[in-house]
Amino acid sequence: MQYNMKLDKNTYGTVLLVYALSAAVLIVSYKFIDSLLLKALITAALIWFCGWQTMFHMVPVREISGSDSIVSAVADGKIVHIGRVYEKEWLKQDMTMISIYMDFWDVHANFWPVTGTVTYSMYHPGKHLLAFKPKASEENEHTCTSIRTESGDEVFFKQLAGGFARRIVNYASDGLDVEAGKQCGIIKFGSRIDMFLPLDADIMVELGQTVRACETPIARLS
Repeated sequence: MQYNMKLDKNTYGTVLLVYALSAAVLIVSYKFIDSLLLKALITAALIWFCGWQTMFHMVPVREISGSDSIVSAVADGKIVHIGRVYEKEWLKQDMTMISIYMDFWDVHANFWPVTGTVTYSMYHPGKHLLAFKPKASEENEHTCTSIRTESGDEVFFKQLAGGFARRIVNYASDGLDVEAGKQCGIIKFGSRIDMFLPLDADIMVELGQTVRACETPIARLS
């Protein structure tokens, strides 16, 4: 995987806190622990942790598959649900919902799934149930966004906080013109994306499939 070596602009404080806490643990361990082996293990573990958190919050450079007719994955992760649901918040119609679950090892930067104009954006405070649970879609903290393509199709998606996620960042605003594959936000730690597509969209993924943001086509709009 390639990175542009730039942290998401909303994660500087988080990464700095990780570094500061790791440094504090390291100082305490070197002061009170005599075993050189244990000191070395703690040092290695903290270096790994800081490196993981840095890469976790990086924005990856990806090949872009999305367009105004091809819907690409909003996030890295695994497809855990594909099915027909009623989208009751904005579009108020039956749609195909595709859920992508992100674990701790996935990049958590999110990207616009399709080229178009933002018609709706809303933040909802809520619980922090484990993100793979079905009721998390309604009860967890989440942000909803809808994008209308040039042909008039609407693609609606939710950024869902998980059991450990405590902050959702979304760059949407009503009337904003967006381009598929450009960053739209980030979710910190384990979480989920629910994508709602028109029923006549040609679904291009399968349950259990691992997808990559920007690169994996999710559906073709008719």
